[in-house]
Amino acid sequence: MASVIAEKLSRGIAWICAAILYLTFGAIFGILCTDVALRYFSGSSLRWAAEIPELLFPWLVMAGVVLAAQHGAHIATTFIADAVHGRARRFLSTTGHVAIIGAYGLLAIVTAQAIPMVADERSAILGVPGSVTYFCLLTGFVLIVLVHLGELLHWVKARHEQVTGAF
Repeated sequence: MASVIAEKLSRGIAWICAAILYLTFGAIFGILCTDVALRYFSGSSLRWAAEIPELLFPWLVMAGVVLAAQHGAHIATTFIADAVHGRARRFLSTTGHVAIIGAYGLLAIVTAQAIPMVADERSAILGVPGSVTYFCLLTGFVLIVLVHLGELLHWVKARHEQVTGAF
């Protein structure tokens, strides 16, 4: 049961992050291309064209970080896990996941506390609150915690050999 929940959670997170990646990349690319074309053909530009990519880029990066964490490519120490087997491998991998859950959980708490402080800051042209970027960080940190919790749930029934040590 825990493995089924972990798999559904993992698929849902992957879908959300992939959608964020496609949407933000497409929007950034489209805005920058439009602005370049306007400058080239008419000598004018979109005043807000620099602000939107600045606001979207953190979402692009955090979605990529979460996907990397899902694939064991964000913070990986597989060379140590590959050197040990059985219970030692499971212990090492579990310890790594718990450490990352603790670290990113703490980062999420600190970020959540900072959001009200930066909400008063506004972007120059569009007036978007500074808390948008912090909310992006908070979302990414929470998703990374969920990814690693999902891995731990998956391992409840996994054999020792299936524990990769990538965290």
